[in-house]
Amino acid sequence: SLLPGPFKLQATPRSAARSFSDSFREAMDKYRRVEKPKETVEKEEHELRVTATGSVSAYVARAATVFNELEKKQVMIQATGNALTKAVTTAEVIKRRFKGLHQITTLSTVDIVDEYEPLEEGLDKVTDTRTVSVIEIHLSKEALDTTNKGYQPPLDESLVEEYDPEKSKSSGKGGKSKGKGKGSGSGKGKGKGRGKGKGKSFDDDDDDDLPKGKGKGKSKGKGKGKYEEEKGKGKGKSKGKGKSKKGYK
Repeated sequence: SLLPGPFKLQATPRSAARSFSDSFREAMDKYRRVEKPKETVEKEEHELRVTATGSVSAYVARAATVFNELEKKQVMIQATGNALTKAVTTAEVIKRRFKGLHQITTLSTVDIVDEYEPLEEGLDKVTDTRTVSVIEIHLSKEALDTTNKGYQPPLDESLVEEYDPEKSKSSGKGGKSKGKGKGSGSGKGKGKGRGKGKGKSFDDDDDDDLPKGKGKGKSKGKGKGKYEEEKGKGKGKSKGKGKSKKGYK
């Protein structure tokens, strides 16, 4: 051994954490969480409660209803836990669809207590308290408190594109990709492609919580296929060569 005699190997912090995690998991296998009755909390008309699985486009459409049909001057976006990112994205999209929106963002935490009951006799009930982050984003057509540390002034009107429910939602995506695939129909082929794109924008249907942009791509591929009645060479939307053989039923 390269280590002096008196020294012994000790568990590293990572292995110790793994050991604790395994022990905790084994212990919790003897318990089950007590389901809490769902609380029915009345929601105000101007409130948007964002979830991690919700659609940004749906939240933007609801904001349009609040501003245009209900004629409210403000919306309140609320989210907890892993939905915070989507709440921020929703607010950014709404600010780019309606002019003159003042913003105040408030961050806080809330403690949630989970109770577990034992599956074996002789064990006591266990409670677990976890702290969850909470965000509230207040968007208002009327002026808000500019001295608030979470205040943001309205965006420049040149950055705002008025919300139009009839307008088709389309956006381009940029990136590099390589792949192989087979297509349905009478022919089979393989191809490789590369694409590059640049640009940033916030979209109503941006459910990936990231800006999207317009992009251009180029691809090259070669493929072979069988056709029932034709024989020849052809070109598609991308550069490539193809060969075909006459087939029979």
